[in-house]
Amino acid sequence: MNLGRFIALEGGEGMGKSTQARLLARALQDKGIAVELTREPGGTPGAEAIRHLLLDPPGEGWQGEAEALLFAAARSDHVARLIRPALDAGRWVVCDRFLDSSRAYQGVAGGLGDDRIRMLHEIGSHGLLPDLTIVIEAAKSSVEARLADRDGDTSDAIGGRNARYHTAVNSAFLVFAEQEPDRFRVIDGMGSIEEVHARVMDAVSALLGDDR
Repeated sequence: MNLGRFIALEGGEGMGKSTQARLLARALQDKGIAVELTREPGGTPGAEAIRHLLLDPPGEGWQGEAEALLFAAARSDHVARLIRPALDAGRWVVCDRFLDSSRAYQGVAGGLGDDRIRMLHEIGSHGLLPDLTIVIEAAKSSVEARLADRDGDTSDAIGGRNARYHTAVNSAFLVFAEQEPDRFRVIDGMGSIEEVHARVMDAVSALLGDDR
């Protein structure tokens, strides 16, 4: 049996990753591909429990190092119990965020450094990387409107951080894409949901091959 393919959707807050991940999974299923749609942090019972701790932290919240360790722990369980078994069974995995979010949020914007985030990933998840990482980018004004519709006056502990932090996150994703052009594709997140979905499918076309 052929190994499955692993696709991650990345980007800053309000880029429409979750919507596009769902549409991508559905489109792949329509082509007869067995797909696991999942998210980070989360995807398994253990990782979902950690997600709650991260996005609604107790007390004063987590220091940067503790936050990075929690993300790495959630990802380790996610990889071991869902992602790797699915790939080994020949299923495709579509994931709303993966390692590169930790690199952007905790590594770059949080100041911990890329090397330390990658080291945690090597220890916890044996360095697993997606076959394709799709970064969605959009204009700041459009993103702010989307976030207002999505969150109203509330946001989680990470989404609610200041504009400088989120600017650093968005810039980091674009730098990663420049550094690893074989793994990343950056797509325009502006326009209708259907227009963005078409761009996502175009980015995925190379993985599908001529027989799809």
